[in-house]
Amino acid sequence: MVAAVNETQIKTASDGAWEGDSPLNYAFPLLIVQTAVVLFTSRFLDFLLRPLRQPKVVAEILGGILLGPSALGRNKEFLKLVFPPWSTPILESVASIGLLFFLFLVGLELDLAVLRRSGRKAFTIAVAGISLPFVFGAAISLLLRRTAVNNPHHHHETVGYGQFLVFMGVALSITAFPVLARILAELKLLTTHMGQTAMAAAAFNDVAAWILLALAVALPGHGGGSSSDQIHHKGTGSPLISIWVLLSGMGFVMFMMFVVRPAMKWVARVSSSEQDGSIHEACICLTLAGVMVSGFITDVIGLHSIFGAFVFGLTIPKGGSFSERLIERIEDFVSVLLLPLYFASSGLKTDVAKIRGAEAWGILALVIATACAGKILGTFLTAMMCTIPARESLTLGVLMNTKGLVELVVLNIGREKKVLNDEMFAILVLMALFTTFITTPVVVAIYKPLNSPNPKAQRNISGGGQKDDEDVEEELRILACVRGPRDVPPLIRLIESFGTPTANRSLKIYVMHLIEFTDRPSSIVMVQRARRNGLPFINRLCKGGATSRDQIAAAFSVYGQLRTQSQRVRIRHLKDISSLPTMHEDICHVAEDKRVSMIVLPFHRHWSRDGDEGMPMGRFATGWRAVNQRVMENAKCSVGILVDRGFGQRLSHEVEEGASNGGQRRVGVVFIGGPDDRAALKTALKMAQHPRTRVTLLQIQDKVTDECSISSPQHEKEKDEAAMAEFKKRCDGLVECEQRVVDGNLRQFIEETGRSKDYELLIIGKQQKPLAETGAELETHPMEGQELGFMGDVLASSDHGIQVSVLVIQSGDAKTVEGINV
Repeated sequence: MVAAVNETQIKTASDGAWEGDSPLNYAFPLLIVQTAVVLFTSRFLDFLLRPLRQPKVVAEILGGILLGPSALGRNKEFLKLVFPPWSTPILESVASIGLLFFLFLVGLELDLAVLRRSGRKAFTIAVAGISLPFVFGAAISLLLRRTAVNNPHHHHETVGYGQFLVFMGVALSITAFPVLARILAELKLLTTHMGQTAMAAAAFNDVAAWILLALAVALPGHGGGSSSDQIHHKGTGSPLISIWVLLSGMGFVMFMMFVVRPAMKWVARVSSSEQDGSIHEACICLTLAGVMVSGFITDVIGLHSIFGAFVFGLTIPKGGSFSERLIERIEDFVSVLLLPLYFASSGLKTDVAKIRGAEAWGILALVIATACAGKILGTFLTAMMCTIPARESLTLGVLMNTKGLVELVVLNIGREKKVLNDEMFAILVLMALFTTFITTPVVVAIYKPLNSPNPKAQRNISGGGQKDDEDVEEELRILACVRGPRDVPPLIRLIESFGTPTANRSLKIYVMHLIEFTDRPSSIVMVQRARRNGLPFINRLCKGGATSRDQIAAAFSVYGQLRTQSQRVRIRHLKDISSLPTMHEDICHVAEDKRVSMIVLPFHRHWSRDGDEGMPMGRFATGWRAVNQRVMENAKCSVGILVDRGFGQRLSHEVEEGASNGGQRRVGVVFIGGPDDRAALKTALKMAQHPRTRVTLLQIQDKVTDECSISSPQHEKEKDEAAMAEFKKRCDGLVECEQRVVDGNLRQFIEETGRSKDYELLIIGKQQKPLAETGAELETHPMEGQELGFMGDVLASSDHGIQVSVLVIQSGDAKTVEGINV
């Protein structure tokens, strides 16, 4: 007989290797090693699966299985060294804390008000997507129950058929809401009509799954078996106990909704009154304690502790800064560090070797076929009845078949309750992994949205089609991209600097709010709040229900209202929710679809007026910088990157008041030669037509270049001369022209111009015709910002005391010209 383990013999920390102690024999050092191994494995698998566009949950589930007895765990020495049996309760306890708080975040994600507005179509599809798989699961449970109980370590009487039936139905009918959102974002379907329907139906499905799981936990099992089992499961065979559990659970939910929810609204209101926008420490402490207490209460009731955390998350008011900042405080620690431990603990329980013989593998195939058939068939038929096209209906069915964390939670609870044995547990885990893995490739195969616009002629800042000499009296369309409220003022000042619209020349601005979509719960919250009724992967910003993100729409609306009706300024708001690596596809698609003349992007870093570097935009400046680079590589129209150092701030109050007198914005345009410089000339031409914008043309010549016969092709020279002649003709009397000779000192000239206070904005082309100095300069001073070109990189640097704002222009036809790039 094995003696019981005395927990006092398990020490937390070792005395160190010099004392002869092995850290892996002590609880805390071993937990550190286990966490590191789990994180490395899951991240490495995520890296490998990224080209297949798989959600992170697939890598985490697969990583847990590989670390368990199915793969690496088959080596007993490895299992004994890294995951010894005595460490299992410690690992599972830490993982359960992560699961508890993650389910609290899931409750935060789920906005009941959004569910009420989702409409009958999504609700009908959700009901069918749950009902048919549940019926199918109940049907095959008659066959599978024999497998679940046919094990020498399990007793027939300890498995209640009612519990097993409900567990099987829930396991086959669940849709993983967060995983579905990530797949939709990856496939650019998040804000399509089909994506809206799928998200709404998955949210309904989430709520129904938790209700059914609570029912499964509360149902009684048979109370037979060994005496020790009867002591451990005392009273579980009485139906009266189950009734009390269900009634207590309903009472708990009512108490949370009618008592705790108003209290949390008061807490959120008190927290939002902080002047610096932060959350008071007492509010954070109260919320975190509420999660733990709620989990404890539901555990006392007889439901799993995760129900309490989930319901408490529902009580937190949505749509305000309190929930957003609360998520920011805890989501990374929970989802990045603690949650992978739960997948690892589940993987340690999954032994694929338990699936022995043709019958067991046949059962696995049957379970997978039943799960897919129930979900896809139920969703497809109902969607067809709701007049959704057949291809979209079939795609909806595949998407709704996505599994994830909630599936593992259900299976782990079933295993703890002895409803599932090791073989059945492994079969259902593999079913969840397979159905999630095939979702992305199957959707790509059967559904190709019309996200590729018809080929159009290249467009540039002249505002028209292919011809450079097209009449300027036409509509000028600009796509202005913003990442947050801080980007709005400089973009408005830049747009304001363009020529005043008239009855014959209108200005149309597409304001595109770029939002990074990640695996973080805050991204799911953001998606739910978005009003999705626009183009594919674009959200049009709705009026009303103002949030922090509506500041962008409000600022541009004020600007539009200040323009007179005769000036014809039209503003359209778009919202792009996408991951950074693919965000440029959305921007370029909208630019082509809307036939814009120019895309304006903010620089990936903010700068102060005195040239000091500000905070990077977003969490990683390099990610946004890569977005700018990819847009410039793929856009067919002109692209401008604005490096703002307070452009137009001196005149901003006059602009808002519509004053007709006062100072002027001082804008300089540098011209050396090449298609990008010609596009910069056209931009300056538009600005010169504004009565309060003073434009100065700085034409650069280099004697060293002329002496060395370093020059651009003859046809480029002719285009440069024609562009200069046209510019001077149209801007006669509006623009000051200056010729500067640099004598091989281009960098010095650029730095001096940037440090001077002669201009508030410099417009430059990204690439110019070759100058004598640039080759040597690039060898000794490599460019940090390849997307800005040589001059733009110098002017965007913080090393030279630059004070001027910079607009770097790339022409839409620059890539077709050879032999001119610096």
